[in-house]
Amino acid sequence: MSQKKLMLGNEAIARGLYEAGVKVSSAYPGTPSTEISENLVRYKDSVYCEWAPNEKVAAEVAFGASVAGVRSFACMKMVGYNVAADPLYSMAYTGVNGGMVVAVADDPGLYSSQNEQDTRAVSRAAQIPVLEPSDSQEAKEFTKLAYEISETYDKPVVLRTTTRLAHSQGLVELCDQEEIPDRPYEKDPAKWVMLPANAVKRHAVVEEQMERLAEDACSLPINRMELRDTKIGFITSGIPYTYVREAMPEASVLKLGLVHPLPRKLIEEFAAKVDRLIIFEELMPVIEEQVRSYGIACEGKELFTKIGEYSANLLRERVLGETVQAAADPSVPNRPPILCPGCPHRSTFHVLKKLKLHTAGDIGCYTLGAVPPLSVIETTLCMGSSISSLHGMGKAKGEDYLRDWVCVIGDSTFMHTGVNSLVNMAYNQSTGTVIILDNRITGMTGHQDHPGTGKTLMGDVVPAVDYEKLCRGLGIEHVYTVNAFDVEALTARVKEEVKADHLSVIISKAPCALIPEARSTKKCEALPEACRHCGACLIPGCPALTKNADGSVTIDDTMCNGCGLCRQLCRFDAIREVNAR
Repeated sequence: MSQKKLMLGNEAIARGLYEAGVKVSSAYPGTPSTEISENLVRYKDSVYCEWAPNEKVAAEVAFGASVAGVRSFACMKMVGYNVAADPLYSMAYTGVNGGMVVAVADDPGLYSSQNEQDTRAVSRAAQIPVLEPSDSQEAKEFTKLAYEISETYDKPVVLRTTTRLAHSQGLVELCDQEEIPDRPYEKDPAKWVMLPANAVKRHAVVEEQMERLAEDACSLPINRMELRDTKIGFITSGIPYTYVREAMPEASVLKLGLVHPLPRKLIEEFAAKVDRLIIFEELMPVIEEQVRSYGIACEGKELFTKIGEYSANLLRERVLGETVQAAADPSVPNRPPILCPGCPHRSTFHVLKKLKLHTAGDIGCYTLGAVPPLSVIETTLCMGSSISSLHGMGKAKGEDYLRDWVCVIGDSTFMHTGVNSLVNMAYNQSTGTVIILDNRITGMTGHQDHPGTGKTLMGDVVPAVDYEKLCRGLGIEHVYTVNAFDVEALTARVKEEVKADHLSVIISKAPCALIPEARSTKKCEALPEACRHCGACLIPGCPALTKNADGSVTIDDTMCNGCGLCRQLCRFDAIREVNAR
């Protein structure tokens, strides 16, 4: 009797990787993809798993393992797919040896991302096949199928997921791990070395591979017609398929599991069977534009939107004309995200706000420094961009301009792409103040290790990157490490460096308050009888502090992490340190 288990989509993908006999996995954490690697490492007796410094490196590690003849895996979110694009575009030409799959998680609705990118569009340009599951069971099975397609058609394959699939649960049937023999490596520079003379020949191979896969896709079981009432037919895939089945269970559906390349003949056959054809796909009209190019009349984005997630209610409104009651009461106040109690970034941002400095920001939980009450982050573009942006400002306006600016970057983001940007500043003789927010972890995606933490995904203890030595090795003389919670010392150091005519790096260091081993044994307690109602302790916006009706302050001891920032800001000794209960 087979065993079934309730699994998140990400957990199911990890199970599929295990069952498929994958031996090497490399990834960079990025919501909503992170839990794939965190679940896969549970099978570390069978699979080597690692956090890479960035997605480009992860893709190249997986490529190397594939060339060596084993099944390999790389994992990232959709903006990370851009970082990995350089090797992946060329991998479409080289092909693979052992099967190689890249999981890319899109984020319709922008729950944790800076743009709504569609992985299908990028993969079409890269000539890489894309599979898209609709539930947890398919997530596992499509992962295994992706390896078969990869090895059959000599291509890396993308497994596209979305936030809704990644974080939804469904029953998954567990199977045994496959015994996949390693493939022998054969020296073949014409295949593996992408010199122009070789690449031009491989391009012809790529076109033939994709044409053959498109032809074969018409008979793939994951592309299937579900004929019911033929008055309306939907072409859909992924999570939107589940919305069609919920809202319009009697409608005919062409469910696509392989979304690139498309099975043209199957689409033409389905279109001929229905009176009205609707393309139901989130984000870009990737399928719709191709169907229209076949000369097939259809409806799509004129009914729906290119923005955000879809839902069953959207179908009911736009196709059935039903009025759907709003899910949320608009009178309920919004609850915006905020830095955690005891977060060291809050202390650093308080200093920058007090000094009235403009701040170029980066990608991480510290991006929340852009919102009230801190409101110090003024630019955020992409990983590593804070340092490069600061450099550009100085080159555009002169070094005096940067006396009012600093940039901040997290330790994990610095390892990801910030090092290159800092090399550029040093090499091109910039001035300016770079602040590395070293909270000893990748905080935003849930406490993943990185090269600066001294621990790997497999749990091995390794030498941690020394940021001071690294920066000095780039030729930067002015490098300082300051306790992020020492407000006086940090203020003095920042104030001095922004006035200087040199490039400096300040490492504002204190561990994330939510790391178990870093949690303080102390709490802060307010003394109402000593409070002068000045509100100084409230300025940084710690959620553990509440202003009472009489102007005094209460500190919630269940939320307080004992960082002591509020106590430092109180000039009247109205906050004291006590032992945690």
